[in-house]
Amino acid sequence: MKRIKIRDEYCMNCRLCEVHCLVAHSHSKKIIKAFRDERDQITPSIKVESAGYVSFALQCRHCDDAPCVQACMTGAMHRDPETGAVLCDTDRCVGCWMCVMVCPVGAVNPGLDQHIASKCDLCIGTGEEMPACVANCPNEALVLEDDDE
Repeated sequence: MKRIKIRDEYCMNCRLCEVHCLVAHSHSKKIIKAFRDERDQITPSIKVESAGYVSFALQCRHCDDAPCVQACMTGAMHRDPETGAVLCDTDRCVGCWMCVMVCPVGAVNPGLDQHIASKCDLCIGTGEEMPACVANCPNEALVLEDDDE
């Protein structure tokens, strides 16, 4: 399975990964329209944490054991059989937040509407080959790699 690897030594806290995640999951797919008209409706699935000179991107690691999948009482959190990615079926999510509580890296969050969990979906279904955060990271702090690399 391909996963996003974080190279925190290259992260410069520009937050472009957050911006491009928001745009990739917007209806318009246009940066200005997404920020002006849709920002209140979309939760970026990646978050940059920083303290002093240290910064790094935080997003779902699509864990092999996936505690969020095991804890989900409705089956909304599930592993995609085709890609191996851990995804959230928004039609099944009831907002119990068990996935939020058990995520070992804090990458699952309540969405903006507070009824659906929000997490990285590797931009599956956006029609792009590479997740938006990886494709638009200017310092290559985020890279998409196979597990065996």
